[in-house]
Amino acid sequence: MAQAPQDQIAPLLTSEGWELLASLGPYREDKAFELNSALRKAGHSPALVSAVLTQSRLRTKAELKFGEFARSMLFTQAGLEQATRLSVAARHAERFAEAGVRHVADLGCGLAADSLALASMDITVTAVEMDETTAACATVNLIPFPNATVVHSDATTVSLDGVDGVWLDPARRVTSTSGTKRIWDPEAFSPPLSFVESLAATGRAVGVKMGPGMPHESVPAGCEAQWVSVGGDVTEVALWFNSVRRPGIRRAALLLGPQGAAELTSAEDFDGGPAAPVGPAEGYLYEPDGAVIRAGLVADVALQLGGHLLDEHIAYICAPELVDTPFARAYKVLEVMPYNVKALKAWVKDNGITVLDIK
Repeated sequence: MAQAPQDQIAPLLTSEGWELLASLGPYREDKAFELNSALRKAGHSPALVSAVLTQSRLRTKAELKFGEFARSMLFTQAGLEQATRLSVAARHAERFAEAGVRHVADLGCGLAADSLALASMDITVTAVEMDETTAACATVNLIPFPNATVVHSDATTVSLDGVDGVWLDPARRVTSTSGTKRIWDPEAFSPPLSFVESLAATGRAVGVKMGPGMPHESVPAGCEAQWVSVGGDVTEVALWFNSVRRPGIRRAALLLGPQGAAELTSAEDFDGGPAAPVGPAEGYLYEPDGAVIRAGLVADVALQLGGHLLDEHIAYICAPELVDTPFARAYKVLEVMPYNVKALKAWVKDNGITVLDIK
């Protein structure tokens, strides 16, 4: 039976556990059994060895989101799955800083990724987490920041006196002994979207991270919806209210990658915006980034490229010329054939193609 999260964290919150964890090198799956045996032989308890190896594995996995900071942080499996990448959390924090917000309540702070980014910008942070084990992890992760405080409490009932900004990352997964399961209904999140809207109604600067698959019809009126893509992976849609909402922007696609950041925005609501013509497959085929698709900005990109859609219901664009754009990947159209599996197989064989991606 899998151990509960608290059983994997509590042994680490001792001097023996912390020192043992710090002594380990990078986690290697092929060496885990050997290391397990060696640590037990050295006299460490099975519970501590299990906790240390689990945390070492999570830290190694977390480096994709947290970089070198992961080496001194504590994680749970569910918390890591939902945690914001630090590069994205920095963008969230910039919103609050640019709006002049001085005290942010991070409601449902999880492992405190966003609290870390906020605190690093000299913003006072009250990080609120209802799960005791996760709150313990957040406390450890925020040790370097005296301007951040962790409160073990229900995000929906904690006092917001003196707080002029609120950030939320509602729990969108449920945990059981068999693992974690994603939930999709915004009102089933913890806290629900209606609670977020009630906070925005107070006039405070409010931002909330939602899953990128959020339907357009669920996006509240009066907010900015920004879909974020990191290296081509759509990670979230952030909803921004009041002073952290940018004037004249209803929806946006922000792309972060090795070459920097690129953003496409629209003032139009989801049922508005420009219409692009529909035409044949020719020239170059463009596949828009997922954030562009989620934000409903495919037609905007098509017009930028001087191109057209293949179909009004499909997010593929064709244009006569190759244009360098951060918002779509281009492929040269070599040949156009009718949809026929047998003919396609023959074409692949005749052209000596050994690997084929079908979009």
